[in-house]
Amino acid sequence: MQENQNSISVTVLLPAFNEELSIGNTIRKIKELYPDFEVLVIDDGSTDQTMNVAMEAGADVCPHPYNIGNGAAIKTGIRCANGEWIIMMDADGQHDPDDIARLLEYKDTHDMIVGARNSEGQASMLRNFANKIYNNLASYVTKFKVEDLTSGFRLVKTETARDFVYLLPNTFSYPSTLTIAYLRSGRSIKYLPIKISKRQGKSKIKLFQDGMRFFLIITKIATLFSPLRIFLPVSLFFFIMGMGHYVYTFFTLHRFTNMSALLLSTSAIVFMMGLVSEQVTQIRYERTT
Repeated sequence: MQENQNSISVTVLLPAFNEELSIGNTIRKIKELYPDFEVLVIDDGSTDQTMNVAMEAGADVCPHPYNIGNGAAIKTGIRCANGEWIIMMDADGQHDPDDIARLLEYKDTHDMIVGARNSEGQASMLRNFANKIYNNLASYVTKFKVEDLTSGFRLVKTETARDFVYLLPNTFSYPSTLTIAYLRSGRSIKYLPIKISKRQGKSKIKLFQDGMRFFLIITKIATLFSPLRIFLPVSLFFFIMGMGHYVYTFFTLHRFTNMSALLLSTSAIVFMMGLVSEQVTQIRYERTT
């Protein structure tokens, strides 16, 4: 099994920013387990010895001139990867290279394989709660049970991933974008449970700032791939409010008020915007598939 996996053309992509404490050990273990795999480190403008440590450990390093963002590092890596498949991993020591083999087992049956963390693998109870909200929202948008929307440990085919590079943000929310883009474009995803080790160094994610960005990214991708999943509930909300206000004023004032007209008109306008957006989305699909 090991020989078969080593014969596969795979790039292990490690975005890194100030990870000198952990990246060397991560690379050496990957090289030990999979000597034929390309290990590609995108140094996102680190101010420590991350780049030198990665090169000494045997990785190919592509540096950014300054810190652009975790998502930008992933985009650079996808463009530069030589392998037919890309394994995306964090460089902070949380992901176990032994799990790469588990992801590769499903490469011929699924378009993306994701290492899903359990609640114990989350950094805090608050982040665990936030991730559950994101997972539920993404599941609603995609009509698929999303088990870990923000996991950075995943396997994708290079050619397919390059089709979505233009959608990915420069921030930490690239896993959310990639997951929703794959699902809403009709591609398959497999979740595999994994265990997470304690990271070395301080997390770069700011819970509240990046959390709001995650939410906006999900909404953005939803409107790109399934607009009615966003527009329809909003339209329904205004419709219920309009009808409720009309019933109230009918019995109290015995007339149809301007506010009822405004709410019902807004409901109709939002619904029509959703229909138009859905048609635009369909046209875009027809031109790209």
